[in-house]
Amino acid sequence: MIEVTKLNGVKILVNPHLLEIVEETPDTVITLTTGKKIIVKESRQEIKNLVKSYRKDIFAE
Repeated sequence: MIEVTKLNGVKILVNPHLLEIVEETPDTVITLTTGKKIIVKESRQEIKNLVKSYRKDIFAE
């Protein structure tokens, strides 16, 4: 799971396997494969880095 921050400051965990689209419009909107959208404070690049780090951790085990 990756930790992101919603606009109201609440931190949530998101399953990176469910990410379909991450776009900045200018807020960062994450669209999941379920169709649900989440607006977060992190940038698109930060989300990308979190996913890369998560996957590195998984394959390192």
